[in-house]
Amino acid sequence: MDKATAYHDALGDHFAAHAETSPYNAYTDRPAMLRLAGDVSGVRILDVGCGAGHYAAELAARGARVIGIEGSATLLRHAYARVNGQAGLLLHDLEEPLGFAGDASFDGVVCALVYEHIRNRVQLLGEIRRVLRPGGWLLVSTTHPTADWRHFGGSYFSHDWRDLPIGDSELSIHYQRLSLETFLGELLAAGFVLEQLIEPRPTADLREIDEAAYDRLHQVPSFLAVKLRRP
Repeated sequence: MDKATAYHDALGDHFAAHAETSPYNAYTDRPAMLRLAGDVSGVRILDVGCGAGHYAAELAARGARVIGIEGSATLLRHAYARVNGQAGLLLHDLEEPLGFAGDASFDGVVCALVYEHIRNRVQLLGEIRRVLRPGGWLLVSTTHPTADWRHFGGSYFSHDWRDLPIGDSELSIHYQRLSLETFLGELLAAGFVLEQLIEPRPTADLREIDEAAYDRLHQVPSFLAVKLRRP
């Protein structure tokens, strides 16, 4: 991920703190992805774009052997603190091949809310397929296409790159809009087989903390999450 898309410096610090308790991250995307992963005891997992280590820490706590890779040194610093030695972490530009990993060296790959930030997705998917064992699974979550359409307007089928402001801060995240057709089409063209697709809604715990956010996220989709297999 280049300077425009990776969460460096102040953006990385903000995201690390925000993702800890955010209705979107902590109560919607992360629980959904962990449910899709299922029983991971003893499973070798590559966390692609591991961010501040939230997913890696959860997966490791459930018995997985996790390697997390991240293009932002800022986020990786947070990840080291969070996983506390329970997962391996590596600074790696996701626009580059996964040269550190051998063929069929992982049972599962997690790619949570990073896919839309990658420019060379064809290369990344090819590399993920290479490092997955036959029968291994890939979990990918992304911004829901209709959420982007509602926010930015214009054509639903737009593939333009956008900057999304974060709250009242001067920070923004840079990513590409993807239609459902494009998102699934790229994954299938890379040789994966779709096993499950969900539109995550927040867990019941959020209702006790932020009822308005709970109600909103049960009415307006924010993410897509898919589970695929490598034949």
